[in-house]
Amino acid sequence: MPVPHDIGAETELWDTYAESAFKGDAEPVFRWTQYAGHGPGPELLGSPETVLEIGCGTGRALAYLARQGVTAHGLDLSPIMVKKTAERWGHTGAVFKCGEVLDHLRDCTDSYDAIYSIFGAAWFADPSQLFPLARERLSPGGVFAFSQPPAIPGAYGPQGMYKGGFTGKALFTYRYSYRPAVWERHLIRAGFATADARVFDAPEPGHIGTLIVRATAPG
Repeated sequence: MPVPHDIGAETELWDTYAESAFKGDAEPVFRWTQYAGHGPGPELLGSPETVLEIGCGTGRALAYLARQGVTAHGLDLSPIMVKKTAERWGHTGAVFKCGEVLDHLRDCTDSYDAIYSIFGAAWFADPSQLFPLARERLSPGGVFAFSQPPAIPGAYGPQGMYKGGFTGKALFTYRYSYRPAVWERHLIRAGFATADARVFDAPEPGHIGTLIVRATAPG
């Protein structure tokens, strides 16, 4: 059953996040996991000429790709974050746009060699809606990839999440969690030719790992 996302409330939530998460002195970096120097890098995207990052957050990954000569576009729901990233990373050639991911993918006519999300919009958008739209916006053989924390055992599907603790104004959103095999089924059902989902262990035994999912569009 679809959950009732309130985009206005979620924008406020991510604006609040932007105020604390953006660090003006941070450097470009591309990594899929939450641990510095750990896990795979941008090679999971192949060798794209054009990319779209959905839920691009602080923009560091997109700036990294732009510095490598990739035509890099980013989308984020927070106008505050988009303003900050455009000011900080616009000189790299990366382009940042404010918008809701499902609306953007429905309305745009551009195609990309890769669409990706690093703890971003793929974690917070209904996969039954997001995945077909992402596939339609990919070039033939293009890559769709995303990373996020793995599901907590027994807690699958949409999960409510408060932001900023449990006092004050109730700012919340929904994130989506499934076992790796279920993510793969969602992607194949959405029309992807291949799908691979796996959990990468943390560098410290017993710590939270990272779900990394990669799918390719038909060639």
